[in-house]
Amino acid sequence: MEQSAKPDHKRQAILTAAADVFLQHGFSGATTDMIQRAAGVSKATIYTRYPTKEALFCDAIEHLCLVMREQFAELAVDEEDLRTRLEAIAHAYMDLALSASAMALLRIVISEAPHFPSLARRFFLVGPNVIDPMVSRHLELAAEKGELDLHAVGTADAGRIFIGMLRGISNLEALTHPTALPSQAQIDRWVALAVDTFLRAYATEQP
Repeated sequence: MEQSAKPDHKRQAILTAAADVFLQHGFSGATTDMIQRAAGVSKATIYTRYPTKEALFCDAIEHLCLVMREQFAELAVDEEDLRTRLEAIAHAYMDLALSASAMALLRIVISEAPHFPSLARRFFLVGPNVIDPMVSRHLELAAEKGELDLHAVGTADAGRIFIGMLRGISNLEALTHPTALPSQAQIDRWVALAVDTFLRAYATEQP
């Protein structure tokens, strides 16, 4: 009988520590010593798994993307009212997109994209390219119930439109002004506006 591979707990510790160090100090400012201390492992343990800093950087960023993706995937939307469900999805998305970790991740991916183009592409594939369809799936379920009419745009583009209204200027402002994140009142207002606009465009029963 084939046995499943044992989880590599040291590798997970290294990736978690490396992600924190890279987000805080950037690729150039991060050192193996910093990561070693944060992970509580020896340099030999790191080099056995990651012979180069570049390899560790790429894996650490992808690891962080997967962690964030799993957090959003755990969202359960059970409310009967469509507006309440859309608001729950919107708030969950904004909580993730505007989190300090997500903002730091986006900054470092953008800054290092010229040097690590494959990493930037991978970030898109395992991050936004997976989360966007999760939102679209919630909209598809609403369409199947007859609550939304998405035939004109399709569920995939409907999800992108909904996310685009949420992300908009709020994401750019948070990205460029890390010490001036939006207040909860601002986020609540953006969510309400996005949901209202989306319902006016696609709800089968107008509010």
